[in-house]
Parts: sequence; C-alpha cells; structure tokens
Amino acid sequence: MQFLQLLVSGLSQGCIYGLIALGFVLIYKATETVSFAQGELMMLGAFCGLVLMKLLGMPFWIAVVASIAAMALFGVLLERVVIRPILGQPAFSVVMLTIGIGYVLRGLVTMIPGFGTDTHALPVPYKDEAVQLGPLVLAAEQLAVIAATAVLCVLLYAMFRYTRLGVAMQASSQNQLAAYYMGIPVQRLNGLAWGLAAAVAAVAGLLLAPITFVHANMGFIGLKAFPAAVVGGFGSLPGAIVGGLVIGVIESLSGFYLPEGFKDTAAYIVVLLMLMVKPNGLFGERLVKKV
Repeated sequence: MQFLQLLVSGLSQGCIYGLIALGFVLIYKATETVSFAQGELMMLGAFCGLVLMKLLGMPFWIAVVASIAAMALFGVLLERVVIRPILGQPAFSVVMLTIGIGYVLRGLVTMIPGFGTDTHALPVPYKDEAVQLGPLVLAAEQLAVIAATAVLCVLLYAMFRYTRLGVAMQASSQNQLAAYYMGIPVQRLNGLAWGLAAAVAAVAGLLLAPITFVHANMGFIGLKAFPAAVVGGFGSLPGAIVGGLVIGVIESLSGFYLPEGFKDTAAYIVVLLMLMVKPNGLFGERLVKKV
C-alpha cells in the first residue's frame, strides 16, 4: 500500500514536470530554440492567480481562466518584443536570453514589497481534502493535478489533430520554410506557440501552488522538467508528459527506498542513462543527416 501511495504522489509530481516540459517542446518545435524561462513563467502564472483571488477577490474558477488567458497574452508579447528580434542568431544567444528572462521575472517579483519575498497559500476550494479508496488515501490536490493534466492533454490532442490552427502549427514545426511558401503565417504561429507554452506553464503553476505554496523560487522546478523533455524526446508532445511521469515516479520511489540525496539527483541520472541507451528519447524522432 505504501508503494501505491508513493506511485500516486510520483504521478502527481510527474504531471507538473510534464506540463512544464510541454512548454519546452512547444517552443522548440516552433522555433528550434530552448526556453529556460518556463519555470519562471509557471511561477508568474501562480502569482497571477494569487493576486486575482486574494487581492481582487475573484472566484476560483474565474481567476484560473483569467490567469491562463493573461499568461497566454504575456507569452505572445514576450515572443514579439524580446525573442523575435534575436531569432536567426546562434542558438546559444537565444538560450542565454531565455535564462536572462527567467532571472528578470524572478527579480521583478521579489521587488514587490511585502509580497514578492513571502510564501503564500493559494486559496483553492479543494485544499486539505482527501479521497479514500479502501486503504488508499489520496490528497485532493494530487488528484486535481492528475485530472487537469489528463483533460489538458486531450484538449491539446484535439487542437493539433482537428483544428486548422493545430495542423498549421504542426506543418510549421516540421518545415518552416515550406510552411511559409504554402501561405502559413509562420511568425504569427511562433508567437502563438510561446503564448500556448506560457498558458500551459500557468496551468502547472496553479496546480502546483496548493501543494508547495506560491513563492518567487518555485520556478526552479523547471530544472527537473528539462530532463523530462529529454527523456520523452525533445520533439514529442506526448513524450513530454510520459517523460514527466517517468521522472516523477522515479523521484518519488528513490526518495523513499534509496538513501538520502538520491531523490534530488534521480532525474539527472535517468537523463544520463537515457542519453546512453536511446539518445533521441522515448518518443523522439531519429534524424539521419547525409554528409
């Protein structure tokens, strides 16, 4: 029974990793660059929800929708104002820029007096509730994470499979030049990809906040989500979720069954093993280059 409890906890945490990893993959597929600001976007989404609920007194569900919409708009503006002018430069420049964006966002939050440096509890209606299934006791926060992740995955699948926007984004991610010649607005889709990645990060932040509270350093969890994207395959959206679940479960089990310290390094050990055994990840496409 202890194993099942750890498994559910690992799946819940893995869903958070997977959602953040989705942002990595979305941006990579759209622009072939890696954004290391995903953790801070998640943190900003959590703070946005906190402000709307606590300071403005919005009901929970309205605040959640407003936070996701606000972060989507922020992601689009961030791509248009900061990222787009530097596209075409060496990939290292874009990576360093996203790292700088993360530090700037975290610094701006901590500069808010009496608010940004404190730890806050997000007032969610299911806080501290539990569901008992026989001898198994499941926290409502963990079930909410798993359920919301499943719903979001279904919505994203439907979007990419059945909508013109989703098909256009897939075409652009496979070959931007060919998509441009076919009349697809590639630059606009890049902005939408950043907006979608920021919205998904906001969902992750709002789901994680009831478990770990809201604070300026909660974005560091993005360092665990990056291994999830690598394990799943950096170009695969389903792989991001599966990679997150793998990392979450292994981290949960190693924290209980292995000596102290293994939990913090488990994700990176898994990445090293994956790179040695299957460098493209579980769902990554194998690329062959003729020379």
